[in-house]
Amino acid sequence: MMKAVVVEATGGVEVLQYKDHEAPPQFSPQKALVKNEYAGLNFIDTYHRSGLYPRESPFILGQEGGGVIEGLPNDVDSDNLGFKVGDRVVYGAFGSYAEYTSVPLDKLVPVPDDMDMKTAIACMTQGLTAHYLSSSVGAGIAKEGDWILVYGVGSGTGQWTSQMCKLQGYKVIGTTSKGKVSDINNAKSAFGCDELIILENATGKSYADYTSVDISSKVMDITDGKGCKLIIDGIGKDTYEISLQCLAKRGLFVSFGNASGAVPAFPVLRLLPQSAYMTRPKLNDYVATREELLERAKDVFTWVKEGKINIVIDRVFELEQVRAAHEYLENGGAKGKVLFKL
Repeated sequence: MMKAVVVEATGGVEVLQYKDHEAPPQFSPQKALVKNEYAGLNFIDTYHRSGLYPRESPFILGQEGGGVIEGLPNDVDSDNLGFKVGDRVVYGAFGSYAEYTSVPLDKLVPVPDDMDMKTAIACMTQGLTAHYLSSSVGAGIAKEGDWILVYGVGSGTGQWTSQMCKLQGYKVIGTTSKGKVSDINNAKSAFGCDELIILENATGKSYADYTSVDISSKVMDITDGKGCKLIIDGIGKDTYEISLQCLAKRGLFVSFGNASGAVPAFPVLRLLPQSAYMTRPKLNDYVATREELLERAKDVFTWVKEGKINIVIDRVFELEQVRAAHEYLENGGAKGKVLFKL
C-alpha cells in the first residue's frame, strides 16, 4: 500500500481524499515505477477534481512529478530507453499525487546532474507549456519586435511565458494583481515585461480583478493603437472579451487556460474586424513525440541554468495538506510554483 490523493466523485476540495491506496506493480510493460519525491500542483488538477475536464472515477490526482526510478520492465530485449534503476527523473503523467507512480518510459525526462528536483519539476508542466506558447503557437504571426500581451505574469505559467517571450524578441505587456507585486520598482524586469499593467485584487482574494483597469485602452495606448499580434490568455472567462479587443490586424488570440472559468462559445464573426486568428492548444500536442519532449525540456533546463529564466518556488505543501494547497492556488495566493513533498 501507499499514500495517495484519490478522487472518487468530482467537486470542491472536500472530494480530495488522502488515504491508503494499492501501489502500482513494480514491473509493467513499457512503464517505469517512480518513487516520487515531489509532485507539482497545476490549475489543470483543479479542473480534473471539479469535473471540468472529465476523467473516469476513481482516480489518483496529479499529472506532474519527479523522483527516482525504482522499477523497470523486466523484458530482456528492451533497453528501457537507456534508463536505469536509481536514475533521477521528472515526468508529466497521471497519478503523481502518490508515493509511487507508474510512468510510461517515453514520458520520462532525465534530471540534469546540476539541477535539484524541485526546480526540475517546476520546469515541466509550466515550463514546457510556456515554451510552446512562446516559440511555436504564434510562430510566423508574431515577429521579433512585435507587441504581445500575456496575462497573469505574477505567477504560474504566465510568469514563465512572459520571460520566454522576451527571449524570442517580443515586446511584452504583462498583467498581474497588486498582491503579486512585492517590489513595484523592479516588477517589470522581474516578470520579463516591457510594460506591466497592475490590477486591483479581487475582493477577499489575491488574484486580479480584471474589471479594475481598462486593459484594452492601456494596451492600445502602449501600442499606438495597433494592438497586439499575439495574446496569451490563461485566465479564460474573465478576459476573453478583453483579448478580442486588444488584437492587432491578423493577430492571434491563444486561449490556453480556464483560471476564471471556461471561455463561452462566441460567434466566429467576432474575429472579422481584425482578420484575427484564435486557437485553443494543449501541451500534449506540442510534446507529441519523445524527440519534441526532450528538445523542449533541454531548452527550458538550459535557460534556467544560464539564469535567463527566473524560477520561483513559492510553497511546498505536505501531500496530506492537499485541500489547503488547492484552496491556496484557486484563491490566487501563489506567486510561483507550488509543490507537494512526498
